[in-house]
Amino acid sequence: MRFYDTRQAKVRDFTPLVPGRAGLYYCGATVQGMPHVGHVRSAIAFDILTRWLEYRGLAVTVVRNVTDIDDKILEKSAASFAEGFEPGEHDRGREEWFALAYRFEQEFLRAYDTLGVKRPAYEPRATGHIPEMHELIADLVERGHAYPALDDSGDVYFDVRSWDGYGSLTRQKVDDLQDAPDADPRGKRDPRDFALWKGSKPSDPAGASWPSPWGRGRPGWHLECSAMAGKYLGSAFDIHGGGLDLRFPHHENELAQSTAAGHDFANFWMHNGMVTYEGEKMSKSIGNTISPAEMLGLAPARVVRYFLGQAHYRSQLDYKPTSLEEAAAAVERIDTFVRNARALTGHDGAATGVPGAFGAAMDDDLNVPQALAVLHETVRSGNTALAASDAGRAAEALGEVLAMTAVLGLDTVGTAGPGGDPAAAAALESLVAAQLEARAAARASRDWAAADAIRDSLAAAGVVVEDSADGARWTLEP
Repeated sequence: MRFYDTRQAKVRDFTPLVPGRAGLYYCGATVQGMPHVGHVRSAIAFDILTRWLEYRGLAVTVVRNVTDIDDKILEKSAASFAEGFEPGEHDRGREEWFALAYRFEQEFLRAYDTLGVKRPAYEPRATGHIPEMHELIADLVERGHAYPALDDSGDVYFDVRSWDGYGSLTRQKVDDLQDAPDADPRGKRDPRDFALWKGSKPSDPAGASWPSPWGRGRPGWHLECSAMAGKYLGSAFDIHGGGLDLRFPHHENELAQSTAAGHDFANFWMHNGMVTYEGEKMSKSIGNTISPAEMLGLAPARVVRYFLGQAHYRSQLDYKPTSLEEAAAAVERIDTFVRNARALTGHDGAATGVPGAFGAAMDDDLNVPQALAVLHETVRSGNTALAASDAGRAAEALGEVLAMTAVLGLDTVGTAGPGGDPAAAAALESLVAAQLEARAAARASRDWAAADAIRDSLAAAGVVVEDSADGARWTLEP
């Protein structure tokens, strides 16, 4: 396997630090609002990576953090007390910061689960790891890479000029960097120094600060990930991932503080690209955004996942009003083949192994577009076998298709009922099968009127029936 390493700016061979195992940390949500499409694209990209590492025989430990304390969470909570909620919203009334964070954390989990993203081995919250953060800060202070603020704010800063490797992830020089937007610059030695610990302010709500050797306060954003990655994956682990927008300052600062504390940290840095709307950056101010919830209102979850996972993870993914229709057509082609192959072979089929070309594509920096091309070519080959009533080849193609869709997280193939609900899909399968049996009986008794009536009834419900030498097959009308 070969993956692109942002730090070295090249594709290089992936060799696990511990044979047979892989550790993956990717940045989760700052739970200050509803998930946006960039969040779920990132989660799907690293879910596909996880599935591929597992397919290649590795035991993968995945850690995805939750940032449940930060300025925006506190600001939104404070606004709810000052102004109340908008009419019709949040009927529980005004909301404490921790309740607000937990509510949005559940929304993220719901989105991840709906889109088939596997739960990580650990999903630590920042507020649950304050002692580990204190230890890391103390270590950095002792090593001369951090210092308490020069005023009496209680802040603690990382000294960027003390670490020669600062800027190595994004290949920037310290003097060319913008000032870090932390607290009062009078407390810093250099305006580019970033906060490890933020001293408590009189306006902070009760419970939003913790005692520390430097005074009451709360952690800086960058510090959280270093502490949690180290706790659960050790001082050296295989892959750190996240969205392209996190490279600087977040990941740059993570790398600096971790390596300055003597940790090797991540062996690979992998970043997924952004989602755009018809070629432009999504922006609420110009009204060209679409949320995961809106997508799920337009198409079943598997279709949304197909769309969000179809591009190369490092590339830009462009959304257009027709994108979900195109994804739905692609998913339906796969599902139709699976249904028909199961009908011809007389059994559900089981995933076998992926074709060699699919494996080569995935090994080559997780080239999902090329892998999808192999998937659809296998579907076409399988359909040719179906047309020739070649049950052996159809079964072979079915096993390969099921293996590929499992790797891509589309492994509920054949269960795409209304809203992507497997129970609804099973009910639909049973009802249509019963109707087709009744139609076959009518045709056998030469009751053509009854057979036509059943076919017309199914057509009116959006079920298209096609007769073949092997019996009737059905698809849902696109």
